Amino acid sequence: MDGRDLVHSVKAVGFAGAAQGLRTVRAAWRRRRADATGLPRRGAERARVPGQVQEVTPGLGGGVLRFTRSELRIIVTVSGAVFWGWDGAGPEPSYALAGRCPEPDPRAVLEPDKDGGWRVVAERVTVVVSRNGAVEVRTPGGVTLRRDLPPRWWEPVGGGRARWMQRSEVSADARFFGLGGRSSGPRLRDGTYRLWNTDQGRAFAPGDDPLYITMPVQLVVADAGTHLVFHDTSWDGTVALREGEEGAGSGHDRAGMCEMRMDGGPLRCWVIVGTPARVLHAWASLTGAPALPPAWALGHHHARWGFGSEQEVRRIITGYREHGLPLDAVHLDIDHYDAHQVFTVDRERFPKLPALAEELRRDGIRLVSIVDAGVKAEPGNEVYDSGTAHDAFVRDASGQPVRGVVWPGEVVYPDFTHARVRKWWGGLYEERLAQGFSGFWHDMNEPTSFAAFGEPTLPRSARHDLEGRGGDHREAHNVYALCMARAGYEALRELAPRQRPFLFSRSGWAGMQRYGGTWSGDVATGWPGLRASLSLVMGLGLCGVPYSGPDVGGFDGSPSPELYLRWFQLGAYLPLFRTHASLRAGRREPWEFGAEVLEHARVALVERRRLLPYFLTLAHLARRTGAPYVRPVWWGSPEDRALRDCEDAFLLGDCLLVAPVLDPGADRRAVQLPRGLWYDTATEEAYEGPAQVLVDAPLSRIPVLARAGAVIPTRGTDGGLELEVWAPARGRTGAGLVVPDAGDGWEEPEIERYVTRWEGSRVVVEREGGGEPPHPVRVRGLGER
Repeated sequence: MDGRDLVHSVKAVGFAGAAQGLRTVRAAWRRRRADATGLPRRGAERARVPGQVQEVTPGLGGGVLRFTRSELRIIVTVSGAVFWGWDGAGPEPSYALAGRCPEPDPRAVLEPDKDGGWRVVAERVTVVVSRNGAVEVRTPGGVTLRRDLPPRWWEPVGGGRARWMQRSEVSADARFFGLGGRSSGPRLRDGTYRLWNTDQGRAFAPGDDPLYITMPVQLVVADAGTHLVFHDTSWDGTVALREGEEGAGSGHDRAGMCEMRMDGGPLRCWVIVGTPARVLHAWASLTGAPALPPAWALGHHHARWGFGSEQEVRRIITGYREHGLPLDAVHLDIDHYDAHQVFTVDRERFPKLPALAEELRRDGIRLVSIVDAGVKAEPGNEVYDSGTAHDAFVRDASGQPVRGVVWPGEVVYPDFTHARVRKWWGGLYEERLAQGFSGFWHDMNEPTSFAAFGEPTLPRSARHDLEGRGGDHREAHNVYALCMARAGYEALRELAPRQRPFLFSRSGWAGMQRYGGTWSGDVATGWPGLRASLSLVMGLGLCGVPYSGPDVGGFDGSPSPELYLRWFQLGAYLPLFRTHASLRAGRREPWEFGAEVLEHARVALVERRRLLPYFLTLAHLARRTGAPYVRPVWWGSPEDRALRDCEDAFLLGDCLLVAPVLDPGADRRAVQLPRGLWYDTATEEAYEGPAQVLVDAPLSRIPVLARAGAVIPTRGTDGGLELEVWAPARGRTGAGLVVPDAGDGWEEPEIERYVTRWEGSRVVVEREGGGEPPHPVRVRGLGER
């Protein structure tokens, strides 16, 4: 360990002093020795490519192609998703899939192609395999969306795990999105992105990579169509992207390139082709429908590392109440634990926590508890003793529990890749429910250890169960938090069966939406951090995780009043609306930034409260269709290149376009509009798209535009459901969907569908198929256009 590592380690646990820092150093040395003895040396390697196709066996949905040195299995499923795997890799087992592999499409046919190749022809896609093992994905019309060159493996001469590389080409106009939570997006420019969930150990800024949630999921958008590709392996790897370039005049196009390198795991992938909405629907069908949050979770949350006591919590809640600010949830960080130990309460600072929780619940405010993954390694600690009795902790190659260092000091880590351990851990949430908590926030679950050489996590040689298959941390690392979320979610369904669980996690992997959402990590305070917040939410939504949001105000510093307000205004239109900051950062309560900011923040909060029925509708639609709440402006028109390059605005569902202010001093901003008529919701001025327009953005609000003809469910002045209808353009009609609130149980109410049209001089709103709406209607946008 060099001097910088020692300083970092001592700082990381400075609350415990130098003695704790020395224990960190010792743990780090143990980690290095564990990797040295627990991982085999690779030694000499040899490269391998598939060779020439030798034999073909058709099968249901596709078939198997055998090459000189490998074999390729292709399956087209009934949903139109395409799977292929090399070297005998099948779609199962998989942590990403929600269940069993979908049924093959019996109509898909494997047939010969030209030049000795083969192709699988299906209704929505054609897959062409060359005689050398290149794989092309084409639209039904024959346009190539993606071409994977023959893969290459590097195998140890003496046998063992192979690492591999896959190069792919896309069209010159294509744009890359996804790969989990990336601060430099949502459009991923030229560069290399690592696939290894990582706690940066500090607040991150744009360009920091990797972050807490990485996924080998790409969404690629081009003129010819949209496709999603998912390489289903959880090992460490990198994705190098290079956008293409179209030739000028008679010049040739330069294809876009993607090069994926993985340190292990199967070479297998899924590809889904179609419109963005169809792609995300098929992806949700494959990896699981997003969990539906309870209605209160769509309101405003306030968190701070450093509440410190019941008195401080009451002071903050009183401040919200006295300033007329709506509040729906308060999050307690690790400072409510007893000596930072998970599933405990400091009885001196929080002597009557259940009574506090009940009092707040009567006022419509829920308590949310942080839950860390590390368990303090100390006999007498109830969770540690229970976990030891259940043989629940990750072990090293010698059979000893792996130890790391986080907030409580030296800790051990549950092996969430074992079903028995998930069951044991899930039972511990009963203590949290008894304390009155209504929701849970998973943290430090990359998993993180301060005792690290180079990266703050467990030794790569640490052993995991991996559902009985057995393996080490190189394979388990990226799915660790996903399995922790599964443990919590499934337990909460049993412990409180009449209520939908609320759970979100700092880390995760493909399929994490089944168990809840995420927040966009510890983003650095500053205008670049504000911009990164939006990138993360949009990128995660395109990977199938619709419920997320940033630390409003940033995690680590003291934002200026203007920055705080602009962040607050953005957060009011994101799925998870949470103010949060570190122990050493400035306060995040709106009244701390002056009277003007307080008044404008109140307006944003009131508007969020008014739009709660719309957010609830979007949550139900996300569960049923996989569509994210927050969508890029190209969502409905991916062929519009101007929209594809727009990264500073977003669609909130189908009805609203939100254009946050991301730069200091701005009181106007340009907005790129999709096709159709749009109304400024503040002034009701109408704009015709596609176009770029300049709109006012005073400090009091950010621009929000409504699509003409939209039907938006809102909360009326009496608290009931009201329909806000924006007049359709003359000669056109409009439509909208509403999902009424049915409480926080498991009932999923029927979708109400509405249509709007002009009838003479008035706008008529009726239920699809006829009939008056059962809710009050308010029509807007009736001024001269």
